[in-house]
Amino acid sequence: MNYAQFLAAFIFLGAYVLIAIEVFDKTRVALAGATLMLVLRLVEQHTAFHGTHEVPGVDWNTIFLLIGMMIVVGVTRHTGLFQWIAIRSAKLVHGHPVGIVLALSVITAVVSAFLDNVTTVLLVAPVVFVIARALETDPVPFIIPVSLASNIGGTATLIGHPPNIMIASAAGFTFADFLRYDTPPTAVILLFFCLMVWAGLSPRTKVSSQARARIMAFDEKEAIRDPVLLRKCLFVIGLALLGFVVHGRLRLEPATIALAAAALLLLLLGRRPRVGDEEGEYHWYHEVEWGVIFFFVGLFVMVAGLVELGVVKLLGQWLVQVTGGNTVALTFLILWFSAFAAGMMDNIPFVATMNALILGLQRMVAGPDPAGARDPLIMPLWWALSLGACLGANFTAIGSATNIVSVSLAARDGHPVSFARFLKYGVPVTLMSIVVAMAYLWLVFLRHLPPGASLLGAGTR
Repeated sequence: MNYAQFLAAFIFLGAYVLIAIEVFDKTRVALAGATLMLVLRLVEQHTAFHGTHEVPGVDWNTIFLLIGMMIVVGVTRHTGLFQWIAIRSAKLVHGHPVGIVLALSVITAVVSAFLDNVTTVLLVAPVVFVIARALETDPVPFIIPVSLASNIGGTATLIGHPPNIMIASAAGFTFADFLRYDTPPTAVILLFFCLMVWAGLSPRTKVSSQARARIMAFDEKEAIRDPVLLRKCLFVIGLALLGFVVHGRLRLEPATIALAAAALLLLLLGRRPRVGDEEGEYHWYHEVEWGVIFFFVGLFVMVAGLVELGVVKLLGQWLVQVTGGNTVALTFLILWFSAFAAGMMDNIPFVATMNALILGLQRMVAGPDPAGARDPLIMPLWWALSLGACLGANFTAIGSATNIVSVSLAARDGHPVSFARFLKYGVPVTLMSIVVAMAYLWLVFLRHLPPGASLLGAGTR
């Protein structure tokens, strides 16, 4: 590595150490790292913001898709829909704590497949704490499984997890592709996850009959605060989901669908004064987690610097050398490497880095062909990245924004979650998930390849 490459890698890794130990707010760290990259001329501003044929800049498709869905889900939050679902689920299992955890986890996983999982956890978490207080029990065994389930469920679709949005944008995959290739293993993993939760929590979670009676006394109908707004939100969400399913045929990017849904919902709001706020005028832009958005922007800029200087290319060459270019070995290496790397750092910048790496391998095999991502030697690499990065987010408390939000909400409620305590939940679930993903990738992609299939012998097709 030359001096510039070393400096860029140092800034990048230094930023992640600061994010991991939580000395400073992660958004400040990401923006500071991005600023250093720009000021030190490790990457030009135009390249970082707009990208080139070789260097992925800030992925605005990802940014605006998140903004659009944050607005839609944020406005929906004020209707009480998600609280109604949570309370109703708790009552269906008669207030049994493990049943509540399982019900909330499954609901969160399903909702996270179609809505931003960070926002989903933000909506479900307050209800988790209310239910835990009513049961007079520790909310941590409730909130961590909900966070893990959100990451699992978000793996299933293009819009469920930011890494999938980024992979779809880089590889040209559609919503239907994710339903075909990511949803089946996710469903199996969710089933095993529920069995693990049941086996792990049942012996240790006991509550009194009086506490369960308080849960049964909740009236879920009172959770719906604005029926008129609820109907409008459900209408817009339905249109958005339909748009995501057919966006390939419409030749529209997912970000365009999300922004269109947000704009339509804001128009349907009209000039109504407030939506759920106790005082002051309601402002829709309060629903956007701007800290999260700028965190992603800062990370994208740092990754652009790594790609521009060839650090990512060096990593790609190392992966090919280690595996000899063997597709099976490379697929499994990317799967496990992605899982553990995504668990140790935020999976957004990691996927941005790996996207650039796999695109380089893709050009080596298929040349400039825009359909090169579907080459039999390349396709399993993309899906290994998707499954590894999304499922690996459950490894540690900093593996995804969902985990960070869940832990911070628990601390705010007076129940801090240590890094080690999260590992007790996250490590077994992640290992189970990756083993299932390995079996799936082998059955669907790798067993059909000729023996010894290698990227090095493929040439440019």
